[in-house]
Amino acid sequence: MNVSRREFMAAGGVLAASMLAPGRLLAALEKNATPMPALTKWSDVRAQFALAPDLLHFTSFFFASHPKPVRAAIEDFRRALDANPVLTVDHHMFESETANLQRRVREDMAPYMGCSADEIALTPNTTTGLALVYHGLSLSPGDEILTTTHDHYSHHESIRMATERAGVSWRRVPLYDRPAEASVAEIVERVRRAVKPETRAVGVTWVHSSTGVRLPIRAIADALAELNRNRDEERRVLLVVDGVHGFGCSEEAVADLGADFFCAGTHKWMFGPRGTGIVRAEARNWAKVRPIVPTFSEWESFEKWMADARPASPMNAARFTPGGFVGYDHQWAMGAAFRFHQQIGRARVAQRIRELNDQCKTGLAGIPGITVHTPKDPALSAGIVCFEVQGVAVDAVVKRLLEQKIVASASPYRDSYPRLAPSLVNNPQEVETALRAVRGIAGT
Repeated sequence: MNVSRREFMAAGGVLAASMLAPGRLLAALEKNATPMPALTKWSDVRAQFALAPDLLHFTSFFFASHPKPVRAAIEDFRRALDANPVLTVDHHMFESETANLQRRVREDMAPYMGCSADEIALTPNTTTGLALVYHGLSLSPGDEILTTTHDHYSHHESIRMATERAGVSWRRVPLYDRPAEASVAEIVERVRRAVKPETRAVGVTWVHSSTGVRLPIRAIADALAELNRNRDEERRVLLVVDGVHGFGCSEEAVADLGADFFCAGTHKWMFGPRGTGIVRAEARNWAKVRPIVPTFSEWESFEKWMADARPASPMNAARFTPGGFVGYDHQWAMGAAFRFHQQIGRARVAQRIRELNDQCKTGLAGIPGITVHTPKDPALSAGIVCFEVQGVAVDAVVKRLLEQKIVASASPYRDSYPRLAPSLVNNPQEVETALRAVRGIAGT
């Protein structure tokens, strides 16, 4: 079948057969691609984004603009797919392991995440990743999943649906009473006390988009590891992390956090293609879940199906990756976003975000009538600053900022606050402009 396809291309395909042959498309794209810019100055970083210049954008954590290298990668793959869709997908998804573009994407991600490419599953977004993990857990009557009162709709609903399907329970506990006064010791101790013998997984969010609190994931993982010393491997409490709001703005590598399952989208702080995400787990943890969606990313699953059999090898990240045709031009371009961040440097990105957010928090705290709900300690915050203007409704604050060409957001929770999230597309002058606008709204 492969020979006939290549004969077809030679007979009159839109793209040359040499370009579409396994391994050649990526080489051709890389040869013709615009080199990654130096990105030595923050103005150089900002210049990579095609954001509307008449607005100040403080919501990149929500749904990000693509920087130029990501836009270029998407366009390159789109052109290849538009020119010869079937053959491009066949050769780079289904015919050669060495030319598989999903494999290349994982290899681009691995250095940034500090793990092996074989530990990374590809998903469309954080929500899908969380749902796949929780529904994939082997749960028995009497088991429970523990989470927090601070987590988002997507996390809570993923747990609720999975536990209802399995006939088990779930609980929510608060990790702090007042976010601005949260401490590492309090958060870790509350998690430790909440775990019961029947707890099989603990689900937390790295950075709470409701308050801007960043959880000490490594410390939580270490506390659970102590509890797990008295448990058999099959009863070990698993730590599931929604990491999307820390992924791309924090210095810690994913592999160093200690999470058993780390779920995130890449279209927020990572500036990745829209509709792309990841789940990362070590091999021993992949063995603890079952796939929910048939995969297009593993040879064994297809070969066993052809032989009317089931896969014999342990569960792995590729088998966990949901199949079905997707926007391959976006999925294959994910690597460009990770190379973009690598070019800047993870520590340098984290320091810039920290500086801008410290400026924002300090400035807001100095305005009469403003309550800042995000912790001042940079160890407990990252990228999102939540505040309150006395006597002014949340939506009114966001609306009045937009009237002054400042794009802010409101946290979609029962207790909602206006949010400013200075990112790599901002600078100190823009933060000061936003602070002046808030002073005006507060009437000072």
